[in-house]
Amino acid sequence: MAYDEDLANRVRELVGREPGVTERRMFGGLAMMLRGNMSVVVRGAGGLMVRVDPADTEAALAEPGAGATVMRGWPMRGWVTVDPAACERDADLARWVDRGVRSARALPAK
Repeated sequence: MAYDEDLANRVRELVGREPGVTERRMFGGLAMMLRGNMSVVVRGAGGLMVRVDPADTEAALAEPGAGATVMRGWPMRGWVTVDPAACERDADLARWVDRGVRSARALPAK
C-alpha cells in the first residue's frame, strides 16, 4: 500500500525548516530522517510512526489515537504508531511531528 501523499506533504511542511532533514522510503512508507535518524514515518498502512524518548513511551501511548509500534511481533520502545484520525487536525499533527523531531534531534548524527 502506498503512503498518503497529502499527509506526507503536511509532514514535509512541518519538518522542512529543520536542518539536515532527508526522506527515505522504508517500511512501506516515507521516513523523515533528521541527521540520519528516523523521526517520523508516514505509514503505508495509514497514519504515522513517531519516534519518542523511550522513557516517555508509556505516556505517549496514553494519548488518543496512539498505539504500540510492533515489528516482527515485538513492541518497539521509543516508537508510537498514530492512527490516521489522530493526525487530521493540524495542531495534532504538529504535536506528533514535533515530538518525533525532538526525539531524533537528541540523538547523535549518523
